[in-house]
Amino acid sequence: MKVKAIRGYIITPYGLKLAYDSAAKKQAAPEKYEEITIVAETQPQATATGKKKTNTIELALAGPKEGKLEHAKNLLGKELKLADIFKEGQYIDVHSVTKGKGFQGTVKRFGVKIRHHKSEKTKRGIGTLGPWIPRHVSWKVPQSGKMGYHTRTEFNKLVVKLNPKPEEVNAKGGLLHYGKIKNDCILIKGSVPGPVKREIVITDAIRPMRKEFVPEIVMISTASKQ
Repeated sequence: MKVKAIRGYIITPYGLKLAYDSAAKKQAAPEKYEEITIVAETQPQATATGKKKTNTIELALAGPKEGKLEHAKNLLGKELKLADIFKEGQYIDVHSVTKGKGFQGTVKRFGVKIRHHKSEKTKRGIGTLGPWIPRHVSWKVPQSGKMGYHTRTEFNKLVVKLNPKPEEVNAKGGLLHYGKIKNDCILIKGSVPGPVKREIVITDAIRPMRKEFVPEIVMISTASKQ
């Protein structure tokens, strides 16, 4: 990702208010800033996804308030590298949007048991929406609706390896539905929500439950996944 702008906020009775944006040329006195953030955008042209449109995200800066503005100015126009933020053996949280399944029924959506073939009205449905009184349907009652395409967070994923050489991780013929890795990458233990090529947000673990350790990698499979 590349840092494209700096934003400064002031505290008002209604919360934080944007007072400075380097991209919009809005200027305010530096001593009035209560919070400094940076705006970064992805560089899809450096990947093998084939995507052209960039994605933008606003990132907070760690450290004391006095040095945030200078730190943000030093980052402006530069690339954010994985090695500058994460390290091997660290635990992280992964935020992403899950795969969309469309409009689904109660059996697939909630795992409701399929009823007897002589059941009234339907087999792949529930027997009742609830009691007569109170005269409303509870939100806990399983019903048909949208399944998937939800924002979800996976906690405590272990960083197995950081920035391996592309030839160490590229499978023969490229990764399935992705292609060959050409830039920095990170190996994580466990699954990540969302389909292939969808952007994810990686943050420090908010509630780490284990001590950090660097695992020993015996072998990385580069066999064809086609």
